[in-house]
Amino acid sequence: MRKEDKAIIIEKLGETLKAYPHFYLVDVTGMNAARTSALRRQCFKSEVKMVVVKNTLLHKAFEASEIDFSPIYGSLKGTTAVVFTNVANAPAKMLKEFNAKNPKGVTIPELKAAYAEEGFYVGADQLDALCAIKSKNEVIADIVAMLQSPMQSVVSALESGASTIHGVLETLAEKGE
Repeated sequence: MRKEDKAIIIEKLGETLKAYPHFYLVDVTGMNAARTSALRRQCFKSEVKMVVVKNTLLHKAFEASEIDFSPIYGSLKGTTAVVFTNVANAPAKMLKEFNAKNPKGVTIPELKAAYAEEGFYVGADQLDALCAIKSKNEVIADIVAMLQSPMQSVVSALESGASTIHGVLETLAEKGE
């Protein structure tokens, strides 16, 4: 590959790193064409972008970035696919679902490292932690539910108080007759 072509690839990788707030490094060593196509289809369904790239070019794109990606440099070995996403936990859930369909004993594709929510996750054992990260919409839904809970308690207390007063007034009205 010519030096000019490498420079273009590094620049495009840098732009993609800026465009997406989260990415995963996935080991795809030894995957056959059918499984690779299935993984790409799964990525498309999960609205994530997967790119297979040379480790040296990715390393240079990391170095050119404003963010210090040095904690994941050690993960740049073997065949690496970079999965870019806007939702931090989407690739983790996708990988878990895809690997659930694997034949027994097959662990590829496997998580090498991830940069999600401005934190580094290194190693395949971090997949569950990444799945547990809540997306922006999930956090908003949790906050709305927490805000609604006290309001519902107040409304139900007012309703029960109103029915109690109504019952007392009816009893007094019957006694008065």
